[in-house]
Amino acid sequence: MRLRSKLFPFIVLLLLTACSPFGAQSTGNGSTPIATKTPTRTPGALLTPASTTDLCPTGLGQNKSCYTPHAMRVAYGIEALTEQGFAGKGQTVIDIVSYGSPTLQQDMNMFDRQFGLPPITIQVVSPLGTVPFDPNIKDMLGWAEETELDVQIIHAIAPDAGIVVMTSPVDETEGTIGLPEFMKLEQYAVAHHLGQIFSQSYVASEATLTDNAGQQLIKQYSDFYKQITTQQGFTIVSGSGDNGATDYEDIKATKLAPTPTVNFPADVPWVTTVGGTTLTRTANGYDESAWSGSGGGMSKFFSEPAFQQGLPQVVQSELAGHRGLPDIAGDADPVTGMAFYFDGQWQQAGGTSASTPLWAAIITIANQMAGHPLGFINPGIYKLGTSVHAQQDFRDITSGDNSVNQVQGFHAVAGWNAVTGWGAPLASQFIPDLIAALKS
Repeated sequence: MRLRSKLFPFIVLLLLTACSPFGAQSTGNGSTPIATKTPTRTPGALLTPASTTDLCPTGLGQNKSCYTPHAMRVAYGIEALTEQGFAGKGQTVIDIVSYGSPTLQQDMNMFDRQFGLPPITIQVVSPLGTVPFDPNIKDMLGWAEETELDVQIIHAIAPDAGIVVMTSPVDETEGTIGLPEFMKLEQYAVAHHLGQIFSQSYVASEATLTDNAGQQLIKQYSDFYKQITTQQGFTIVSGSGDNGATDYEDIKATKLAPTPTVNFPADVPWVTTVGGTTLTRTANGYDESAWSGSGGGMSKFFSEPAFQQGLPQVVQSELAGHRGLPDIAGDADPVTGMAFYFDGQWQQAGGTSASTPLWAAIITIANQMAGHPLGFINPGIYKLGTSVHAQQDFRDITSGDNSVNQVQGFHAVAGWNAVTGWGAPLASQFIPDLIAALKS
């Protein structure tokens, strides 16, 4: 099922505080993003002093591997850009979800106060209509939590970026269920210029999309994604999944496939696919290893795209002419996650639903710095990965694997691999290098 209990099976550390009642969502229409090269804030004055105290809320703060927004920005080389005024100004991320969350705005307000972040009004757009929220329905509660995790991470990493949450009244699960509605949301967002970056923390196993209906829908998505990324400047960021080298083989999501399996839409070549890592503080900074739940492998539906054809022969033998994923990665281990607030509780974020909005936020900063939407970034990512500057652009992940149950997964090795892609971003160098790579 497409909710946190399925997509993101992790341990959560909770601090029970005064429970807030479910309230009303804020609504509104997005506006066309305007890119700017000039920082609009005084360097160093972006956030309040509270943002630089890297202590998680009481309770979570006892876990040395709990990260605040500031600590997460520091870990990925983003804070140096934040201090220069590059924090996503003029950019908007569109988050695609089922149902949404009725406590979205009030929980975001609590999150901002806790960490000294500038206030933001989340725009909620529901062109397909809504259904009454029932917290007793597991799917709805899971999507509400997912929605809040997404937006709080985006705002933590790019505090000046706008966020539009688009909600579907249909639960996306496995197979084609819910996917036609998600595509309608995305088409609406493009037609109404709601933003330039899609953040997608949902997946459907390739094993559940092999019939005619599944194949037709995948082609429609792929054609649409090709058009908007290469012709209209959109960037699409999707999580690789949280079941390691496999995923469910049945519509009811009760049994993992006994063979390597990847997910849609992560498998689409026009998508930038995000895997997961475990982020650890060290005496000298930060270290990362592959998170065992990180989805990754080779697509059965898509052939090897041009941007992967420059990978070394040892990787080519592994790909065997197929699209490999993920492309990049970020922290997805719930034990090393960032603190976020949901309906009266502090938790730690986890799953590739956490690494995906991290990357979506990074792209807002890149768009702002470039002065225009970067659009299809995969060719630039792979150009950097195979360059002599790769070690300055990515934190290479060389330990860990994504084997699960009886399915032999893949090992994280130097360079690109089918667990963490090229690795995690070192944003202060990666972003300007990506902009340059896409120009050449």
